[in-house]
Amino acid sequence: MDSQSKNVNRLSALPPALAEAAAGRRLAKRERTRRQVIAAAIGVLTQRGSALATMQEIAAAADVAPATLYNHFRTKDDLLQGVALHVAETLCRRIAESYAHVRDAAERMAIGNRRYIWLAEQSPGWALLVLDIGLAVPPLAQRVTQDARADLRLGLKQKRFRVASEAAAMDLISGTVSQAMRSVALGLAPARHDVAVAATVLRGLGMAADEALALARRPLPEFPAAG
Repeated sequence: MDSQSKNVNRLSALPPALAEAAAGRRLAKRERTRRQVIAAAIGVLTQRGSALATMQEIAAAADVAPATLYNHFRTKDDLLQGVALHVAETLCRRIAESYAHVRDAAERMAIGNRRYIWLAEQSPGWALLVLDIGLAVPPLAQRVTQDARADLRLGLKQKRFRVASEAAAMDLISGTVSQAMRSVALGLAPARHDVAVAATVLRGLGMAADEALALARRPLPEFPAAG
């Protein structure tokens, strides 16, 4: 394998803690082929972007005939939807599961935000893919923000947060974390950027500076064992 291929594989690979959930399962042939296509699509999309990637490139990368690809996904939009659902399953769900035991909304918010920024450090191509497809496939963006919205509402109920409106708070969270992911993925952020960003978001949600920073500095919980 040449250095360029190794670099593409590195960029498109999920961090092991997330990828292991899909390993070891016995799947029907059609589902194996579908996942093979999605995995190839992720590699092509991380390299080319959703706007430039073609179905022919993805079929070649998956080592399947174009007819086989179209048998699973009739259009490029269908394929992007499939990738988005895969991202939601392997990324959003696992991140949410990792802190399901935490009851404090402020700590949950800090963990969730830091985990997405952690993804950008561990697997920059995947992070950029999430940001890219999130724009092209609105349901993915909605899924990514679903847990943050739930934690925001919990924090308001627990009186941990004080915000002018839910909509404004969600724009603050989504915009700040998305830009932080991009900065980290592109190698433009300083060390411990995840902690600084999580603390800044908490302060934006009305928390005192000292408590926000203390919460943001807590160790991240381990990922649950793959089921």
